[in-house]
Amino acid sequence: MNIENLKAKSEAIFNNEVTLEEKLQNICDYLKKEVSYYDWVGFYFKNGDKEELKLAQFAGEPTEHTIIPFGKGICGQVAISNENFVVQDVSEQDNYISCGWKVKSEIVIPIFVDGENIGQIDIDSHTINPFSKKDEELLEFICEKVSFFLQKNS
Repeated sequence: MNIENLKAKSEAIFNNEVTLEEKLQNICDYLKKEVSYYDWVGFYFKNGDKEELKLAQFAGEPTEHTIIPFGKGICGQVAISNENFVVQDVSEQDNYISCGWKVKSEIVIPIFVDGENIGQIDIDSHTINPFSKKDEELLEFICEKVSFFLQKNS
């Protein structure tokens, strides 16, 4: 993984003169295409005032998990903990929502606006133990960009 190239191309995607929704979809498509073990890439955002996340843009197989209650699954846990969650083997997690038998690992990074956790990027992989600190660094960079554009558009 060439993290600097991925960051540079991601930055270019965010700087395109398109809607935020298009930027997010383009990021999902790009990451899924460029990182071999990113088999599903998506954004979840807090669903209004409800204690749940709602699926937004994604790339990969459709999921039935379009609404995730806070505390449930990896995404729901990140909504409460406000911390990155890297799961190298989902079979070792008690509080895991299966998105399909192919998913072996997951990484979720929160998105903050004005100190509030308003969403996250979620990556599923069909490979056990694929994620490194470079993945966290790249996805934190993406989340900071999303935060910037959310603040700018609010």
